[in-house]
Amino acid sequence: MAIDKQQLLREHPDIKDFLDLKPTLWLNPGALANDQIWQHERFTIEDIEASDADLHRYAPLLEKVFPETIETHGIIESPLVLADKMGQVLAEKENFSGHLLVKLDSELSVAGSIKARGGVYEVLKFAEKLALENGIIADKDDDYTKLARPAARQLFSQYKVQVGSTGNLGLSIGITAAGLGFKAIVHMSADATQWKKDLLRKKGAKVIEYTGDYNTAVAQGRKESDADPHSYFVDDEKSATLFLGYAVAALRMRKQLKDLGIKVDRDHPMFIYSPCGVGGSPAGVCYGMKILFGDAVHTFFVEPTHCPSVGLGMATGLNEQISVKDVGIDGKTAADGLACGRPSGIAGRIMKPILAGDVTVDDAKLFDYMRLLHDTEDRIIEPSSCAAFAGPVMLFNTAAGKKYMADHGLTPEIMKNSIHVAWATGGSKLPEATVKEYLNTHLD
Repeated sequence: MAIDKQQLLREHPDIKDFLDLKPTLWLNPGALANDQIWQHERFTIEDIEASDADLHRYAPLLEKVFPETIETHGIIESPLVLADKMGQVLAEKENFSGHLLVKLDSELSVAGSIKARGGVYEVLKFAEKLALENGIIADKDDDYTKLARPAARQLFSQYKVQVGSTGNLGLSIGITAAGLGFKAIVHMSADATQWKKDLLRKKGAKVIEYTGDYNTAVAQGRKESDADPHSYFVDDEKSATLFLGYAVAALRMRKQLKDLGIKVDRDHPMFIYSPCGVGGSPAGVCYGMKILFGDAVHTFFVEPTHCPSVGLGMATGLNEQISVKDVGIDGKTAADGLACGRPSGIAGRIMKPILAGDVTVDDAKLFDYMRLLHDTEDRIIEPSSCAAFAGPVMLFNTAAGKKYMADHGLTPEIMKNSIHVAWATGGSKLPEATVKEYLNTHLD
């Protein structure tokens, strides 16, 4: 559809900072109180619990195919850690108040990113369907390690699993599908880094490279898959299975918070800052958190200033009908995992009553935060993940952030007890040379 940029700006003046590529905190006017949300939503806590049950059923298979999951008994989960030293620096330099934690999805097994949650789940769900239809397993109470045996691999080898990606979802789908014996095909956009393409090929996936952006790769991948009856396309823009796989994170994190002795309630509010590309994975995570913690949790997406796709889609109400390029934004960013110009059709609509706001951050800050995390906590996550740290900084240092706290009765006294979770979406599989390069990257 044709977009008149000036008319759009007149109708939605709150998108001006997005259009001006200015770091900003956009507050979602559609956000509702918890007791008003769920009548509008399609997924329930029972749906999330059912997905968690699926993942426990698949656990023996994962142990068999991916030995790195043996230690966690086939459950793919990441640590939740305190980042007190980095929090202290932010308190001194950025007016931060509360407790800083990092959810290390960067360390998830198999794929090393948040995409291991939904991506591994969707591939396993497809494998289960084929196995049931073809008698590899008799029912859902059968031995799922049968899906790793030669008969199952022979069956799976007759099928393709395809996906379009800027990087991390491609790793998740490609590695899992190839590991089970599928023909894995990953359509990679120009934004994808070389090391991710190399790793996929090493793991047995076929990588098709494009000179275009994420949406080009997705469109071509979907087209090729639709033309082949023996091909399954993992659709990051529309998949409910991916979404629920991500949402399971909330169930796991509830226990982790309890184990750390961290209380979440009205006087101990929790803020989730999730780096956002097309929007599927942060939406799933934040949806699950909202179901479990209600008004005590405040969820924010974080995007690059040059690719605020979900923020733009939600602010205008156009969602997937608008791309950042439609309004003259180039979509180019060092945060390769967030370089998705057009948002998910599912994310914006589902998050309309849930999302507190959308933060945008300059690329230069990604590397600054990466160095700060490394220097204070001795941890490495990729630049895309480091976008999360812009969330608390913008909350405490912008007029919009101060308005949000005032409107929600979040007094300075309450904020001293607040919990701020930066969701580290990827990075453990970064090559050492790339880590050194990133740590020495200083952008103007």
